[in-house]
Amino acid sequence: MIFNDLAEFVLGTPDVPESALDFTATLLVDTLGVTAGAARLDAGRIARDHAVRFHAAGTPSASATLLFDGRTASIPGAAFAAATQTDNLDAHDGFNPAKGHVGCAVVPALCVLAEREPALSARDALAALAMSYEVAARAALSLHATVSDYHTSGAWNALGVAALGGRLRNLDADRLRQALGIAEYHGPRSQMMREIANPTMLHDGSGMGAFTGLTAVLLAEDGFEGAPAITVESEEVAERWSDLGQRWTVEQNYIKPYPICRWAHGAIDALGRLVEEHGIAAHDVSAIDVNTFAEAAKLFPGMPETTSQAQYSLAFALAALLVHGKIGPDQVTGMTLSDPDIEAVVRKIRVSEDPRHSARFPEGRWSDVTIRLSDGRAVSSGDVDAQGGPETPLPHDAVKAKFLEMTRCLDRDRATAIWDMRDRLTGQGTRFADLLRLLHAPLNT
Repeated sequence: MIFNDLAEFVLGTPDVPESALDFTATLLVDTLGVTAGAARLDAGRIARDHAVRFHAAGTPSASATLLFDGRTASIPGAAFAAATQTDNLDAHDGFNPAKGHVGCAVVPALCVLAEREPALSARDALAALAMSYEVAARAALSLHATVSDYHTSGAWNALGVAALGGRLRNLDADRLRQALGIAEYHGPRSQMMREIANPTMLHDGSGMGAFTGLTAVLLAEDGFEGAPAITVESEEVAERWSDLGQRWTVEQNYIKPYPICRWAHGAIDALGRLVEEHGIAAHDVSAIDVNTFAEAAKLFPGMPETTSQAQYSLAFALAALLVHGKIGPDQVTGMTLSDPDIEAVVRKIRVSEDPRHSARFPEGRWSDVTIRLSDGRAVSSGDVDAQGGPETPLPHDAVKAKFLEMTRCLDRDRATAIWDMRDRLTGQGTRFADLLRLLHAPLNT
């Protein structure tokens, strides 16, 4: 029975390879950098205020501290706030076959759950986190294989959160089964392409995924029963779970260099290479032709009015890179959204779907770019896949540079201390609480 193997994996002592544990530490700290960077976004502020007002805890033991805020809410409320905040700065990790994101839900869940477990070792926390990545990834593959619509990450990372909560709250196998069933039943089966067509703060549904997953755990803990999760227990999806504990998909997650939907990253990397190789400036360009896969071709086409639109953009992202030389938090917020130099470049960009790129999605995020110059020359990139995945991983220094860019809102000593925890987390004798102490104070402390 699939569930019996899953329960043993979740509640037992999984033999996590050191390489997977080490990369999980990187994913954890990278995600926390994004959470910090998103703290001043309207979506993050609204989510935190909402959690404090409407999801307060009835007892101290049921409360958790909001990340980079300091106030408290209920355990599900605090996870909702942090996951929504993280989800709204689109620089967090993802898994190509799942067509979505695990870390932005399970990392907040780990942080709020671990606050109730001050003796939790960092290695045990990482093992639990790696386990939750594995469950979420297979729930994603199961869902995508059995339904016609393309659902947001919250629909399936809720099960990874429920598995994580089941382990850290010491549920037995039956209660875990109920929690997974509740999480799947109430998970936000929101339609991803609706959000792509009209980008909003709903983003990828992971705020509600985290909330639903932890609510399911707490309900199951109290004896609430749920229908069996069909993405786990149906024979139709058995193959998706057959390698659980043997193949560690967590190591196949990508790390994003830019806070932009990864569907645009192949084109961004292609343009960046051409600019660097040929010394191209914005005023040299007369036109830019982009060939990409069908989903990427549907990204926001013009000048965005909101940060959400900017992060689900393709033409704007390319123009921002060409004008500013980089794409970071500053390029998807504030006055940049109305930058006339960027707008002038956006008008010169034409995006088309190419079947050969569409055929390689979701395993890859391929695009090619041709820049036509004002002197009549044309330069082309050839086919380029998005960097940051296992095929072309970001160098360690690049991940650190991204983290420090994302955490410019923090005191530099505090940001450096969080980054330095990455190496300490895999060592013996480190408690996860050592990291949590760096995460709870508001930004101005």
